[in-house]
Amino acid sequence: MRVNQGQASANSTEGRQCRINLVKLCVGARSVLDLERWQAEKFIGAQPFHITRMHPKRENEILNGGSLYWVIDGCIQARQRIADLDSRICDDGVRRCAIVFDRDIIRTVRRPRRPFQGWRYLEPKDSPPDLPNARGCDGSLPGWLEEKLDLIGVVPTSLAPVPGNSDFALNK
Repeated sequence: MRVNQGQASANSTEGRQCRINLVKLCVGARSVLDLERWQAEKFIGAQPFHITRMHPKRENEILNGGSLYWVIDGCIQARQRIADLDSRICDDGVRRCAIVFDRDIIRTVRRPRRPFQGWRYLEPKDSPPDLPNARGCDGSLPGWLEEKLDLIGVVPTSLAPVPGNSDFALNK
């Protein structure tokens, strides 16, 4: 099949930019609440960021709406939209990449993930869906109870809708 100049074929990505996500272990956090507290304390009045040794080569795809998915306690549990990838010279004189995030931490359906070093690319098709807003920490339970239930994977992040079923199932 011949394609006229200026007209892309149905399979082509020419003319439209793809999106890619990153996934990273959230070392030290046992729950999404831990991540939220840590970022709130560390980045008062500033955008949160994470310094990493390697600068992603697929920067344009990441900055086209990509997110960093956080692996907490062996499962992807949350994501943050990536606002920028900034090159920084650290105290040791080495150039590193600062992954700059939006402040909002969006909870996702739990998805098990084995430990790994650094970050990895995560295709959108392999990324867990966001939890509906009503299923996040809505304040209907005392904070201490919400945190304990979150730690054992019961509420709010482990109850996820099963496609094609209006009931809920425990995803572990």
